[in-house]
Amino acid sequence: MEDRKTIYLCLAHMSEDGVEQKYVKEAFDTNWVVPLGPNVNAFEQDLERFVNHNGSEHKVVALSAGTAAVHLALKACGVGQGDEVCVQSFTFCASSHPITYLGATPVFIDSERETWNMDPDLLEKAILDRKMKTGRYPKAIVPVALYGMPYRIDRIMEIADRYGIPVIEDAAEGFGSRFDGRVLGTFGRFGVLSFNGNKMITTSGGGALVCEDGESKNHIMWLATQARDAYPYYQHSGIGYNYRMSNICAGIGRGQMTVAQAHIDHHKHVQALYEELLKDVKGVTIHKQPGDSRYDSNFWLCTATLDPALHVIGQENAYKEVIKTAVGGAAGVIHAVESPTTDCQPNENVEALRVYMLQKRVECRPVWKPMHKQPVYKDAPAYINGVSEEIFKVGICLPAGPMVTDDDVRYIVDCIKKAIMA
Repeated sequence: MEDRKTIYLCLAHMSEDGVEQKYVKEAFDTNWVVPLGPNVNAFEQDLERFVNHNGSEHKVVALSAGTAAVHLALKACGVGQGDEVCVQSFTFCASSHPITYLGATPVFIDSERETWNMDPDLLEKAILDRKMKTGRYPKAIVPVALYGMPYRIDRIMEIADRYGIPVIEDAAEGFGSRFDGRVLGTFGRFGVLSFNGNKMITTSGGGALVCEDGESKNHIMWLATQARDAYPYYQHSGIGYNYRMSNICAGIGRGQMTVAQAHIDHHKHVQALYEELLKDVKGVTIHKQPGDSRYDSNFWLCTATLDPALHVIGQENAYKEVIKTAVGGAAGVIHAVESPTTDCQPNENVEALRVYMLQKRVECRPVWKPMHKQPVYKDAPAYINGVSEEIFKVGICLPAGPMVTDDDVRYIVDCIKKAIMA
């Protein structure tokens, strides 16, 4: 098996009939090689049909990135200098960084154990405590569908409505995930989607914002196109951004929509196979969705936890050398560090398994490091119960993309078994 292909964590897959190329070619043939255009309009319509399957009438704006969608949603909710926003700590930085773009402060909320997402009880505690300490309620709430798992949106919306705080659903990892039959991103005032190259569907890079109605959509589109007013010349009554999706990227997205449900079904199938093959592997626990039938995860990534007592080949050498290059995904510029360790990191057996699997040409990664443990946010308010830190120390992500076959999953599980020392 040494000459086998590399199994990547998650890479979106083009449709078999190459319809993406058709729409991209149309963009070139008609000279719509710019932001906006027929593909953008059609892609938004496809997305609206997808999110409105239950009869709702949400509108969608296609944007350059999911991060841009978070930024514009916050701005549309009135977030500005000196405000606070409650945001899930257990997430990627794109959920919290846009809060700081606007001069506001993230208030990090830890997770509940079952879904690994925002703990509603801690959320309400934070809201009341911030009101007591600052005299104001937080300006917005941002729950995150971690690895596609639905958050407890019923409780979160109940709390948000009680205190009059808008909810921005970060469903960047949860495209197609549902709660009680309803697509994530359609419960709050706004819903964030991502089409990065490793998401459920891709536009190579890009995102979208789900809006409650046409008026909200028009406002977001205005902000995303430099906030230009309706004159024959350029006049601006507000500060806008160059955040619209390109016609070429949208063409890829139109093709991807034809295989979106197939991708979701495949991820669920891979999750079920991991659950079956890992059920008797002592010390390795695949993370499952709650037994409550309302939860319907897309399982964008399959995740597992390792018992701290589990011994993995090579763990005595974990964290012995400083990493020199980017780890996982596309190579990029990283900030050089002097020490191979931090005060909050995965256990040695998790790091050892990552290295062992990489040697077997299987990409695995640690789960997200909680934002309240990031150096850049060391002074931000945080309401913590220890759950996300605990999971970060023992969690690992397993490949789950459309390119991952049943034989790949069997090979991955076999490698995990071989990595464990008796």
